[in-house]
Amino acid sequence: MSLGTWDPKIEQSKIEFAIDRKLLDRFIDYAQNDQLENLSSLLSSIEQQTFVAYMKLSKEEWAAAAKEMNDQQIENLMRFFTVAENLPGWEAGAKSPVIWLGKIIKERGVGISRELQRWIKQNSANHYLPHGALM
Repeated sequence: MSLGTWDPKIEQSKIEFAIDRKLLDRFIDYAQNDQLENLSSLLSSIEQQTFVAYMKLSKEEWAAAAKEMNDQQIENLMRFFTVAENLPGWEAGAKSPVIWLGKIIKERGVGISRELQRWIKQNSANHYLPHGALM
């Protein structure tokens, strides 16, 4: 068994990832136009590899991005990311953007509708969705 070496220069050279609002609008459009069934063909393999970074963003990053969005746009993003978790490598478990976006909707006093909750459960194998871990 061999052990790797740690190089602090590699850690420092990691590229910062920034949320692209135009890309989020594209994701919102996919959900709004009922195109989520075709998601694997709508996103090229390069896009699927690149955009998987969205699955690893924190609640704070999503809160900042959602400030400029209305509730319907956030719900459409929740639908997009629910289906996107079915793409290879996009599994997010208890750290799914669906959970963070749902918390934002709740903080706004709107909450997640029963219809959306049912839809998420029907379209996801992630048992944490839409509310996250119990503890």
